[in-house]
Amino acid sequence: MSVPAPKSSAPIDGAALLDQVERFHRRFNVFPREAAYVAVALWDAHAHLIDAFDGTARIAFLSPEPGSGKSRALEIIETLTPRAATTVNASANALFRLVEAPEGTPTLLFDEIDTVFGPKAGGNEEVRGFLNSGYRRGGKSLRCVGDGSNQNAAWFSSFCAVAMAGLGSLPDTILTRSVIIRMRKRAPNEKVEPYRRRTHEKQGNALRDQLAKWADTVREQVAVAWPEMPEGVSDRPADVWEPLLAVADAAGGDWPKRARAACLELVHASNENDEASLGIRLLTDLRDTVFCGADRMPTAVILECLLGMDDGPWADLDDKPLNSRSLAKLLGQYMTVGNKLIKPRGIRTPSGFPKGYYAEDLTDAWTRYCPPPPAEAATSATSATPQVSEGESVADTATSTRHMSTETDTPLFPVAG
Repeated sequence: MSVPAPKSSAPIDGAALLDQVERFHRRFNVFPREAAYVAVALWDAHAHLIDAFDGTARIAFLSPEPGSGKSRALEIIETLTPRAATTVNASANALFRLVEAPEGTPTLLFDEIDTVFGPKAGGNEEVRGFLNSGYRRGGKSLRCVGDGSNQNAAWFSSFCAVAMAGLGSLPDTILTRSVIIRMRKRAPNEKVEPYRRRTHEKQGNALRDQLAKWADTVREQVAVAWPEMPEGVSDRPADVWEPLLAVADAAGGDWPKRARAACLELVHASNENDEASLGIRLLTDLRDTVFCGADRMPTAVILECLLGMDDGPWADLDDKPLNSRSLAKLLGQYMTVGNKLIKPRGIRTPSGFPKGYYAEDLTDAWTRYCPPPPAEAATSATSATPQVSEGESVADTATSTRHMSTETDTPLFPVAG
């Protein structure tokens, strides 16, 4: 008597499954924007496909105050991702061995990450190195292993999916490798379902198992995918979002469209919220507030303009105001168009030959590092700051003459006093 062949199980609808994952997060989490739910659901799924990608997106839940739902977000992710391992504080050596464990690549959930990188932590370069190197497949670090004096060098992998939660911010090298979700305390009208591990962990694990099965059916597809990026997303943000968009394309339905909309929204939000480095802030302020079209500017005038900015950091850098030495040190990190370090040069003025800076030396750095100039910058070139032209400067040490046009002796902006 012949035995009928078992019926093959129905294919898993990836879009419907991601819908369920998103709904599961919504039961317990209030994210600051709709795009965050899309990103987190895609991130959960991408953790099941980590071996198919060249890189992984970190995800960071950050807030200025406790009680904003960051740890709860990690708790939900823990139920949905493969081999999830939650830690509050771990050494780099322990993390390397966790990744190398025979059980397989873990999903690392790093709670209270501010205890590692926060202002009171003193920095942790080894953990930072682990997180940075593990962003790309093949990321490894060299460690000594053995007993006592019998030590041998060995390579340890750091490539794994990482979700982080903490107060404040993170080092730029980690932020730029992350999808950033800036959490807030729930408002009185924002309600969530209480999370009970005994009950809800099983529900999350059931979705996790479904994600694992679905991932097996699309692994080959995503391994060769080159998802189209939204207009304007390139370089590091594109690296971060590539695996998430590949997951969305494999799921189908409305997920490809929603994923790209979320990508644009969160990348733009990250750019708006991230504080530029001090050097980039200096270059931008020089271009938009100090030079404004002038071809050269004495150091004394530059410092007066910068120190007079109400919203600028220049009056208090490590408890000291910006001076000519610190200005030269900051600008000396950047290059001129001729590939030479930016340095102060002499400027001929009616009252002497002071040191200063030339726009032609700064132009290349402005182009490479600064955001696009404000639309009104071109029209304010003759009204916002002191002007210098044709070898003459307004560098006279007397305040009343420093702000005069060299041609008209007309004040370019009111002088107090």
